[in-house]
Amino acid sequence: MTVGATTTNPTTSTTNSSSSTTTGADQLATSFNTFLTLLTTQMKNQDPTSPMDSTQFTQQLVQMTGVEQQLQTNDLLKQLVGNTSSGISAAVSLIGKDVRAATDTAALANGQAKWTYALDTAANDTKIEVLDANGTVVHAEEATDNKAGDHSFTWDGKGPSGNKLPDGTYTLRVTASAANGAAVNSTTYVQGVVTSVEQANGTTMITINGGQVPWDQVTSITQPAATASNSNTDGQTPSSAAA
Repeated sequence: MTVGATTTNPTTSTTNSSSSTTTGADQLATSFNTFLTLLTTQMKNQDPTSPMDSTQFTQQLVQMTGVEQQLQTNDLLKQLVGNTSSGISAAVSLIGKDVRAATDTAALANGQAKWTYALDTAANDTKIEVLDANGTVVHAEEATDNKAGDHSFTWDGKGPSGNKLPDGTYTLRVTASAANGAAVNSTTYVQGVVTSVEQANGTTMITINGGQVPWDQVTSITQPAATASNSNTDGQTPSSAAA
């Protein structure tokens, strides 16, 4: 039995473009539904003394199954290409590197969360607040150093009453102002060694200090300084050994 003008052409359904693959899938679904409708109608109205030949519609089913598998293969290839183009292959090279990423969120783990914030200009006063996932301020303090440039901030994970808060993701909010009351712009970062890379919802994420950050927010990359390799096997440093 022939489906007619809606029959999907396997050759034209294997294009690599997203729109063509979507169109091919839609055409396949339409053709298959039409085929089943015609098949059911023909079976209901066939002559009992001359039943229809099952070979023809079996071939149609095999053809449609082949096209469906080709479309699924195209989807998998698109996903693979998407993974590569979205940076996961490049992000893997960051594992073990010390990086800085522009983000105001950090993970609280082992009783601490770390941020770095940079003030564009010197401020008269700087307020630092830590917010939980619900946007509630769980810690607030006034900074003692208001000069322009980078400032490190480490939070001990304790709430207003001194209670230890659960591990998770927290946000740092920095509000700085000059002597004349004008706002001073600031940028917040997290910095640390990248320990893993993964992809979530099409976005390549790297893990820094236990928290995940989109890899395209990385602003600097450095090689961690070696420590143990600078010592001799007998425990002496190169300088003491020379002495």
